[in-house]
Amino acid sequence: MVHRVPRALCRALAATALCGALTLASGGCTGSDEKGTGAPGRTTAPPKVTLPEPGVGFDYQIGGSYPPPAGVRAVSRDRAAKPAPGLYNICYVNAFQAQPDTEDWWRSHHPGLLLRDDEGALVIDRDWDEAVLDISTPAKRGQLAEVVGEWIDDCATAGYQAVEADNLDSHERSDGLLSAEDNVAFGRMLAARAHAAGLAIGQKNAAGLAGQGRSLGFDFAVAEECGQYDECDAYADAYDDRVFVIEYRAAGLATACKGWGERLSIVLRDLDVVPERESEYRRRTC
Repeated sequence: MVHRVPRALCRALAATALCGALTLASGGCTGSDEKGTGAPGRTTAPPKVTLPEPGVGFDYQIGGSYPPPAGVRAVSRDRAAKPAPGLYNICYVNAFQAQPDTEDWWRSHHPGLLLRDDEGALVIDRDWDEAVLDISTPAKRGQLAEVVGEWIDDCATAGYQAVEADNLDSHERSDGLLSAEDNVAFGRMLAARAHAAGLAIGQKNAAGLAGQGRSLGFDFAVAEECGQYDECDAYADAYDDRVFVIEYRAAGLATACKGWGERLSIVLRDLDVVPERESEYRRRTC
């Protein structure tokens, strides 16, 4: 049964480029006054999305770019960096939490979109010193989809083929203020925005949500330490082996390589994923 998106909702979503993606999923927006549709019920097809190949050589460079090592065919870089010529490029976006060096920007520009506890203190992911974004209501998710959506659009403009939306599991660090359903709802919005921009989108972590990932619109997975925590199978099953694995410990790399080395894209990196010119740089593959 085809469910159509109400005209008013399409108007509201037009600014975030989500209407076109919702149209693809739901069968079209009702009404004939949307710009660019031409005639009632007619819509513009979204750009083509290019999926990554399973098991390709991979490097994780979100802490700083450098020439990809020999054999690398896919690379993930921070959204502020340029794509690597001739490779499958994944644009890193911290979609569910705030990078430590951007907290002041969030406080000044969007203070109401930072998650706070009952006493008004910011809820922080202590492992990475990142403030958690507040996706607890549809209204806030819509506002955040505008902010993060612009970053996703910028990735497409820069020439990336895909986007990696980090911290799909932010509810696990929210002190109970967010639910998995909140993350799922926001993840669905981000997937629609990415596809509308012509980008594939990767689920980042949250192995427990991998089974839902495809239905949300995610196309592949970026999994940190799935070998270390015995989670690679969840991602591999959900995404037909389109999984980029980053391990930070030798034991995790050994486990991932033993079980998945011929199927998934696996790399060991230093915890801060610094460029190769830094003394802390570390990289190994299977």
